[in-house]
Amino acid sequence: MSNSSLRLNLQDGSVSFQFTPTAAQHLKSQLTDLVQQLKNAATITGTAGNRPTQQQPMEYQYTGDVFIELFCNPNIWPSPFAAKVLVTVRDDRIRLTTEAELPRIIEDINQYLEQQS
Repeated sequence: MSNSSLRLNLQDGSVSFQFTPTAAQHLKSQLTDLVQQLKNAATITGTAGNRPTQQQPMEYQYTGDVFIELFCNPNIWPSPFAAKVLVTVRDDRIRLTTEAELPRIIEDINQYLEQQS
């Protein structure tokens, strides 16, 4: 299984790290589930008198050359287009923690997977 560089575009720059296609598929699956949770919550909220049920946060972790963690609480975002994800990339020398837009991360993962096929 080959590792190649995944670039995540952030609000003020980008970060690249070694990532596997298998890990990218797993992350894509979790992000798809997160988008569905956000869509369901938006639909329920739009119905008069209904309160959305609390959704479990999405937490993704990957350990390779660096440790990567993505976290998103679907209960605080009104839609998938507004949602942001907390991204942490760290190793023994550096730690980067920032927010990134959910649609942009999905686009970056899809682009990475297209390059791998």
